[in-house]
Amino acid sequence: MKIIILGAGQVGGTLAEHLSLDNDVTVVDINADRLNDLQERLDIRTVCGPGSYPNILLHAGIEDADLLIAVTNSDEANIIACQVAYTLFRTPRKIARVRASQYTAYEELFGNGALAVDMMISPEQLVMQHIKRLIEHPDALQVVNFAQGKVQLAAVRAFYGGPLVGHALGDMKKHMPHVDTKVVAIFRRNKPIIPTEDTIIEPDDEVFFLATPSHIDLVMSELRTLDQPYKRVIIAGGGNIGSKLAEALEHQFNVKLIEHSVPRTQILAAELTKATVLQGDAADRELLLDENIQETDVFCAVTNHDEANIMSAILAKRLGAHKVMALINRSAYVDVVEGGDIDIAISPQQTTISSLLTYVRKGDVVNVYSLRRGAAEAIEAIAHGDTKTSQVIGKRIRDIVLPQGTTIGAIVREDHVIIANEDCEIAPEDHVILFLVDKTRIAQVERLFQVGATFL
Repeated sequence: MKIIILGAGQVGGTLAEHLSLDNDVTVVDINADRLNDLQERLDIRTVCGPGSYPNILLHAGIEDADLLIAVTNSDEANIIACQVAYTLFRTPRKIARVRASQYTAYEELFGNGALAVDMMISPEQLVMQHIKRLIEHPDALQVVNFAQGKVQLAAVRAFYGGPLVGHALGDMKKHMPHVDTKVVAIFRRNKPIIPTEDTIIEPDDEVFFLATPSHIDLVMSELRTLDQPYKRVIIAGGGNIGSKLAEALEHQFNVKLIEHSVPRTQILAAELTKATVLQGDAADRELLLDENIQETDVFCAVTNHDEANIMSAILAKRLGAHKVMALINRSAYVDVVEGGDIDIAISPQQTTISSLLTYVRKGDVVNVYSLRRGAAEAIEAIAHGDTKTSQVIGKRIRDIVLPQGTTIGAIVREDHVIIANEDCEIAPEDHVILFLVDKTRIAQVERLFQVGATFL
């Protein structure tokens, strides 16, 4: 595919890194230094200038581009660029990142051809949903949905006290004979292991497994001693993410939201019905103690400043908060802080990238999740065709030549979830859930699910 990416920031740069392996990618930005940095690392073209200008788009090759992805820091520039690309050049597919709730609240703007945006990405909404799932599953590092929530992929860190820790994976069925699940990958000291029944789970292993939503917590209980369900949540930051998160959680949990700005505090107090809104600094030790931080189940720092999120989360943890999360935009910070005082570092870029990749992947790929900060991916692909035109239909999993480091974890057939084993046979229209520990194998997986010419 010929892809033009507008914006060379964190999202645009990470997206270019993902897509340049198998596509002709051009990145446009007004910052020449950012473009030079990307061009030194990646096999891409760059164009310096405003991406919404027709002459800049022409210089980037918009006339024969297959896809435009507008992810600059300006909602207006992203929307206008899509409109220009469609009106002047009839670009087939156009994606815009739109952050302001004043736009995203009106779905009709992005439907029925009102604006020339084929897909609108709202990072704040995606991040809020990601955090909400983590709070609903207290012991998980990550939880993502496939097949409209019929099956979930969860990541959990194994600790002493879990019944399966120190034992082989094959023992899991003995412990839970009525639970269907599959461990699709283990990361040990940051290196991937493709698990077998003989694989021994070690403390501190990061274990990825597939199961139905009702079984997620049961499987996690095999790998660690489970926390009690959360009740008390403190959110630091009343911006778009913080306000959306408070609204989504306030009827399930006891929610307190801390916001520094007095006018913004007044707006939030009027909008939220059950959450308590506090005006102050989330890194104020006395304020946190006054709000019983030592009895808080989750402290979630989601302000617009990485340093403020890191410092307030560390302080909350040291004052007794059970679990702390921090929103961190700079990827260099994530590996440094996660696993110490900060339990989970949340990258808005990786959350956004997952949604964008779903739209870009070839074949009928309906869900893509970028995992472990881009090192691995999970994919939901639909098998089309028949035994003559498809490389997977009619074959048992043991007979499918999968790329190295790729595991088929589950099959969703209509409303039925099948946790995969070697004897499972792929049928037409099956939703197949795959896990890849090596993202460079993505193109090979996509080709497996592309239909041969005779079917077309």
